[in-house]
Parts: sequence; C-alpha cells; structure tokens
Amino acid sequence: MADIPKWRVKGELALNCSCEVFCPCVVSLGAHPPTYGYCHAWMAVRIDEGNWGRSKLNGLNVAMMLDIPGKMGDGNWTAAAYFDEKCTDKQFEALSAIFSGGARGTTGLFKLLVGNFLGAKRAIVDYEVKNGDERHVTVPKIITGVVKPIPGGDPETPVTVQNTQYWMGPDVVIATALKGKVRDFGRVWNFDQKSAELCSIDWSGP
Repeated sequence: MADIPKWRVKGELALNCSCEVFCPCVVSLGAHPPTYGYCHAWMAVRIDEGNWGRSKLNGLNVAMMLDIPGKMGDGNWTAAAYFDEKCTDKQFEALSAIFSGGARGTTGLFKLLVGNFLGAKRAIVDYEVKNGDERHVTVPKIITGVVKPIPGGDPETPVTVQNTQYWMGPDVVIATALKGKVRDFGRVWNFDQKSAELCSIDWSGP
C-alpha cells in the first residue's frame, strides 16, 4: 500500500495454542521452540477503540488462525483472518492491511513471518466476557474458544508475566482454554486445556 494512514487498535487479545501451560514463546520471543516443536493457534482481538486515518474501527472484532511450523522467529507461518461481519468495505480493507502486516507498525512482523496468508473473510466474530473472567470467542463453525486465567495465590489478581518484550503487549495474563477448537482450511484442532493468554493491546502504525 503506497499511502498508509496513521492507525491505532486498542482493546484486548485472547490467544489459545497447542502448547502446554504456559507457552514458552512469550518470554523466549521465539528463541525456544514451542512445547511440541510447532505452534497451532487461534487468536481474537476485541477492538474497543481504533482508527484507520479518519475511519473508526471501534467495536469490531477480529479472529485469526495461525499455523507455525517451528520456532516463531523462523517464519514460514500460515495464517487466515476473520473480520467482523459488521465492518464496512473500508473497514475491511483497513483490517486486512493491519492484520496481514501490510500496514507496518506493531503488526508489521506478520509481513515478515507469514509465508502463506490464506486471506480474510467476513464472519460473525463474538468476543464476550462471561462468568466473571472467562473470555468466550466464537466464529461459527470455525472457532470455539473459552479462555480463563489460571488461579493464583490471590484469587482476585490474575497471574501475569510483566515487562516482557512480547510484540502483542508487555503484560500477559497466563490462562488456559476450557474450550479451544478450530476447523477450517483442512485444519481440525483441539486445544482444550492447553495454553492460553490474555493481553491488553495498544497497537499503532505505520
């Protein structure tokens, strides 16, 4: 894209992967391999505030499927995106640029690491907080996820890894998936009871 406007996405991210609790990539930044040598994952973003130039992105949800064959930093990822069916054509183009890495900035690493982008499509993407601290994410017939923070010594305070260099955000809540299923593009994955994380995000570019 020749002219990329200033953009920003603020909200929350939930992610669930095939690693055991807790995924090593948050701290190792990809220097250590995932639990089983590869990482299969889904993630979802709730955009509380966002803009693409003067176009607002507030209130939209995004989900992605990620298939990472080895260490995160080695690249060759396969990814697909699902954008809120409520988005306009202009918002769809903006989200496509941001979540493919084409808009540079915080998510620009996708351009470097994703070797096979399967594309983006509109879908119902629900991202809700239920039962106190559970995040329920649904993309009908594609993603079913329920992410819950793991219990800590103080039940009122989530177990958190702080001050990391993780690209998504420096403070990551350690969680597990009560449900985590993906079915699309020939993948049939089950991540129930596997590693998950929650992260407040504030991404921007270019």
